[in-house]
Amino acid sequence: MVPSSGERPAQVNWWLLALLSASCCINYIDRGNLSVAAPQLSRELALGPEKLGLLLSAFFWTYASFQIIAGWLVDRFDVYWVFGIGFFLWSAATAVTGLAGSFAILFGLRLVLGMGESIAYPAYSRIIAGEVPERRRGLANALVGAGSQAGPALGTLVGGLIVAHYGWRPLFLILGFGAMLWLPAWFASSVHRPKRTLGLSPRQAGPGMLEIIRRRLFWGTVIGLFCLDYALYFLITWLPSYLVTVRHYSISRMAVIGSFPFISLAIGSLFGGWASDRWIAAGSTPTRVRRTFAIAGQLMCTLLVPAAIVESPVISIVLMMVACLSLGLFLSNVWAITQTLAGPAAAGRWTGFQNALGNLSGVVAPALTGWIVAKTGSFSLAFFAVGVVLILGVLAYVFLVTDVSPVTWKSQPVEPSIATAART
Repeated sequence: MVPSSGERPAQVNWWLLALLSASCCINYIDRGNLSVAAPQLSRELALGPEKLGLLLSAFFWTYASFQIIAGWLVDRFDVYWVFGIGFFLWSAATAVTGLAGSFAILFGLRLVLGMGESIAYPAYSRIIAGEVPERRRGLANALVGAGSQAGPALGTLVGGLIVAHYGWRPLFLILGFGAMLWLPAWFASSVHRPKRTLGLSPRQAGPGMLEIIRRRLFWGTVIGLFCLDYALYFLITWLPSYLVTVRHYSISRMAVIGSFPFISLAIGSLFGGWASDRWIAAGSTPTRVRRTFAIAGQLMCTLLVPAAIVESPVISIVLMMVACLSLGLFLSNVWAITQTLAGPAAAGRWTGFQNALGNLSGVVAPALTGWIVAKTGSFSLAFFAVGVVLILGVLAYVFLVTDVSPVTWKSQPVEPSIATAART
């Protein structure tokens, strides 16, 4: 149910945030492991750039399309159980991928992976909006965001070494079955869960999707997320292949060098979350703080374009690291913006619909990059496309997301939220 001021937690549940961060790390390892395996896997199964691009984008077909259903599920039912079931589904799909022997089977398993992972971000948003006051949401989202960047970093580093020494099949088997060790801790934490995180009752079901999508602010957050995710998924899906084919790194060296941008992204996310919360605590408004981090982060991330042009591989990777550090500033605030706008009553559905549309970039970026590389024989134009998309994201936060304060829903009973209670 929507929390009342009398039900709000006395302090942040750090164990819960640690589990969410760990799950997000596993989430991104599993969605990016195919990219790490791609150089070896594509040779074994004779997959060209265009076919590989389709395979890399398959995950996002179901990941994006199931977001709306996922948002409804986490708002209506027990978010702990809904998330746990989704986690098991995507971990099982990862493990079985290690046994696949054809493009068709791999494609199908990536679709199942997307279905399972579609639960994650609506669940994160639903829990944080109901458990964490506004003044601490930057850090809470930064911790989850750091998990999302530690995932590609660890996946690239450890996954690359596993592939280099043992092949691509053990990678999926180890990751899939190993991830399931997280589930007992998650369900144990739900035994004494507060009633706040249970599904909404019909009387308190909050705004419908039509009421949400009529908001200009909603479309601004959708465009902003699409542009963020385009850059992020471009790096997750194609950076390993770029470093091997263009910069001529071995798979082992790629595993190390390729993790640097994602480590920078995690650092930027943690710093952005901490700094934005401190800025708000010092008296600034969420509107000024969140928008500043969103706009500056995307603008500085356009350094990815010169990173592809310079001849020096050292300068190139440094530019990528600075670009990813900057993108982390936005990443730590993107969901804090949504949670503040939507409030606990609509956080799951707003997040689900926003993630559904925003993650269409996961379909576009891998496939479009594969097509560009196949047609031009170069990654330069693909990096330039990332820069253009990021500028569009800046414009969305300049002209559409002009206010970051709780939306008043016509269909929502007036009850004080945690964020409101925290300010009184």
